[in-house]
Amino acid sequence: MKTKIIFFFAVALLFSSSSVRAQAFKSNVSKKGTTAAPFLSIGQGARALSMGSAFVAVADDPSSLYWNPAGLADINDASFLVDHTQWLADIQYNYFAGALHLGDIGTLGVSFTASNIGEMMVTTTDQPEGNGETFSVSDLAFSVGYGIKLTDRFAIGFNPKFVYQKIWKMSASAIAIDIGVKYDTPFNGVVLGMSISNFGSKMQMQGTSSAVLYDPDPSTVGNNGKIPANLATEEWALPLNFRVGIAYKALSDETNKLTLAIDASHPNDNYESIDLGAEYIFNDFLALRGGYKSLFLIDSEEGMTLGVGVKQALVGNFQFMFDYAYQDFGILKNVQKFSVVIIF
Repeated sequence: MKTKIIFFFAVALLFSSSSVRAQAFKSNVSKKGTTAAPFLSIGQGARALSMGSAFVAVADDPSSLYWNPAGLADINDASFLVDHTQWLADIQYNYFAGALHLGDIGTLGVSFTASNIGEMMVTTTDQPEGNGETFSVSDLAFSVGYGIKLTDRFAIGFNPKFVYQKIWKMSASAIAIDIGVKYDTPFNGVVLGMSISNFGSKMQMQGTSSAVLYDPDPSTVGNNGKIPANLATEEWALPLNFRVGIAYKALSDETNKLTLAIDASHPNDNYESIDLGAEYIFNDFLALRGGYKSLFLIDSEEGMTLGVGVKQALVGNFQFMFDYAYQDFGILKNVQKFSVVIIF
């Protein structure tokens, strides 16, 4: 036990020192806001969020499709997750994920993410209060994942996805994939995890909203000043993120279970950061969770996370779990998330 604790905190110290060194040598220019489909960076699953998003080495439920598809290999039954996020600015996101264990050939999973933003008024410089039209915004992502244990200690997973965004009469789409691995180390209770998310094509908005009437030579009198044209739009990369993490099951008996986790994140649209999390489960019924997100990330509004969960066995192998998560977002108030998991 003492050796495992020393190993866990040694790795944690290594993660922290690596992040500090990265902060010391990084540019002062942030890449925040330079990627398309930022909704792909919103964590899924109340359990993971309440653990400070330190979940890449813990992932073992349908939300593994988001955090680390290799975690699908740890699902030994059929399960379904429904997740609702009360995001910033009254934006809501719904996430659905299902996993089916196929025996020795692995576990198959599917997920679907959709936004609920509501209609807004179309405003112009001449009509700032609205011109009578409305428009909507949509974020969608659909994936089919697969995870398998190559050995009794090593698992690998893949999660190809289709990403779509639409605003008024403009839309964009992309194809991407998530890849992850999990390794159950020789140290009993210590698991290493790693994943890369949203590796794929770029997105470019296209549609009739970019249509304009253009005058190629406004200094000339008598020429056609209303030539149909389209405003050019740029291609933008998806929010690529590389995560590596370690989880340690400090307690694991019939009554008490305690898991500690730490993740390091390296996104392409922000600086490196550390996520910390813990989960305590009593009598396989009540779960208490806490964590801290984006440690060492300068100017981050994210911080403390808290959560609670309950699990109830019903008939036969049918089980029901409800999880709630709260995340502090500083001056942006907070984010709340609700998840329901059904196992059968």
